[in-house]
Amino acid sequence: MVVPPTSPSALITAKAELRRTLRAARAAFVAELAPGERALLEAALVAVLAANLGPGLIAAYSAYGDEVDVGALPRDLLYPRATRGKPLTFHRSDAASLIPGALGIPEPAVESPIAVPDIVLVPLIAVDAGGHRLGQGGGHYDRTLALLRATRQVVAVGIAWDIQRVEVLPADPWDAPLDALATPSGWHRFT
Repeated sequence: MVVPPTSPSALITAKAELRRTLRAARAAFVAELAPGERALLEAALVAVLAANLGPGLIAAYSAYGDEVDVGALPRDLLYPRATRGKPLTFHRSDAASLIPGALGIPEPAVESPIAVPDIVLVPLIAVDAGGHRLGQGGGHYDRTLALLRATRQVVAVGIAWDIQRVEVLPADPWDAPLDALATPSGWHRFT
């Protein structure tokens, strides 16, 4: 169990240490998968998403490193463009057309048409039982979800390997909670 620290500086330090520890655990999990097992788990996750996502435009992401890949979801997907310190913008594109962006993450070309999603698939390092996520630390998804939710109903679905679930994570007031979590083993809704 991870217990939230009490002071702001302790929270920053705790989150940084958690990121290192939980990234290493995720990397070790993926590295230990038998040949073909990752593809089977990602296919199971895509089946969970296909069975549970409602209608609307879906914003996905291009999996980076040992993140779970949702690119095989049989729907048209929007992909994010990131600018340091700003909310994400989502663009109509396909995975094959993504190019390395300013942060090194594959993203749509700048001229790709912008669209506003109804559902946002959110990558994460860890997620707790209350729907709080630990992200990469740039605040992109927190800013983006706050901006989108200020004007419309948007469903945020965390995407993770099952080993990324923890009991409790430290959270800041600006951390945008998830509505649901999809893992290869199933769909988990938060209240």
